[in-house]
Formats: sequence, structure tokens, C-alpha cells
Amino acid sequence: RVEQRNYEIRKNLLKYDDVVNDQRKAVFEQRQEFMESSDLSDIITEMRHDTIDDLVARHLPPKAYAEQWDVEGLTERVKSILGLDLPIAEWAAEEGIADEEMKERITKAADEYAAQREEIITPEQMRSVEKNFLLQMIDLQWREHLMHLDHLRNVIGLRGYGQRDPLNEYKTEAFSLFEKLLGDLRTNTTRWLMTVEIAYAEPEVPHTPLDNLVEVHLDPLTGENAAFAGAIPEGLSPAQREALPVSALPEDWERTNRNAPCPCGSGKKFKQCHGSLVR
Repeated sequence: RVEQRNYEIRKNLLKYDDVVNDQRKAVFEQRQEFMESSDLSDIITEMRHDTIDDLVARHLPPKAYAEQWDVEGLTERVKSILGLDLPIAEWAAEEGIADEEMKERITKAADEYAAQREEIITPEQMRSVEKNFLLQMIDLQWREHLMHLDHLRNVIGLRGYGQRDPLNEYKTEAFSLFEKLLGDLRTNTTRWLMTVEIAYAEPEVPHTPLDNLVEVHLDPLTGENAAFAGAIPEGLSPAQREALPVSALPEDWERTNRNAPCPCGSGKKFKQCHGSLVR
């Protein structure tokens, strides 16, 4: 009997795992499609339109009168998800306005705004942004979804006390959670791409160092370069050092041995270089 009971437990666990595996397969197939595509703009547009459909259906039920519409709630959601401040209350006050026309106006405004945002950067950059974000979002939400399924499995056994089949209850609620996962993916992707600040970065100009530049400070009375008052400035080539005028030479150079290397750094002997000028 114990072995039979253990077998039944393992079989039921496999049935629970089958639910998760079916959902995992669907998500990973979708992710693989995203990975292999270089242009997800059509999918992004479809997600945006589906999000608008959900918003309008939730706040402007099809069979409800215009007076029963949640205009304020729709206005707030459109602003937070689509980044648009639309005159929805004014539209709703128009005589004979229907929920379908409201949806068309919101969709048109959202599509135009999305096109304007795409002009901030190049189409290639926007495609890269869309793809990278969508892959990150689907990974993040799948991990959260697995946590919800684990919690559901831990509490679903209590349903058996209410004369309900725990496995069927698990399948039903797991499917509802999966639908929520897909809806959240659409909404969060739309919100991020419609509201995040997009900045265009100017290409950096490569810095090329300029060699052998010497800062010059002319004395207003003598017209001589004050930078040479006490020493030879750094950064000069041997040819530039050799060409220094007598007035620019430090006084202690006169004591330099004639056969010693010239202090200017030209590599010549002092007598063959600046020594001929000071003696």
C-alpha cells in the first residue's frame, strides 16, 4: 500500500510538472523567435495596440453607457503607460461617441508619439533597444511567474478539503497566471518603450595630442619670452633647443665645460652648440 501511495504521489507531481513544462515551452519558443529576429517593430506595435485594447475594454466596457465609463481611470492609465496626456474627458462628452472610436483615437495618438520617439535615434538603434529590453523583460517575468506557480502548488492541496480536484484547480489557476504573464509583458514593454527617456549621444571626436607646443608669455617691456627666464621648458625637440636665442639661456650655462654635452639637450658638445654664442 505504501508503494502504491508513493506511486500516486509521483504521478500527480509529474502532472503538475507537465503544466509548468507546457508553459515553459511556449515562453521559450517565443523568446527564441525574439532572439532570431532583427526587427521586432511589428511585435512591439502589436503589443502596444493590445495594451490599448485592454485599457479601453477595462475602463469603457462595450455594453456600458458613456455615463458609466471610467474616464478618469482611463486618462490616468493612458498617461502612465503611454506617456500621453489626451483630452479623453472631452472626447467622452461628445454626443454619440462610442468606445471603438475612443480606442481608435488613442491608438492613433500612441502610434504618432511612438514614431516621434523613434526619430530621436536611428531606426537601427531603436530596433536594438526594443530587442534587448524585450528579452530582459521576458526573462524577468518568467522568473516571477515560476515563483507564483511554486506558491500555487504549495497551497493548492487545501482545495482537496473542499471536495475539489487539486490538479484541476492548479491547471485552471496556472492558466490564469500564464495569461497574466503575457498581459504584463505587453503592458510593461509598452510602458517602458513609450515613457523611458531616450537620449541621443553625440559621437566622440578622437583626441589627438599636439606635440611640441610651448606656452609663451611675452614680457610687455622687453618682448622676450618670460618662460625661459630660469630654465629650458620641457617638451622641446633637440632642434628646437639648439635654436634657442642667447637671451633665453640660463646664466649658469656660461660655466659649462666646452667639451661637455650642451645643456640644451641637442646631443652636441657645448662648444659646437650654444657655447659658441656665450663665449
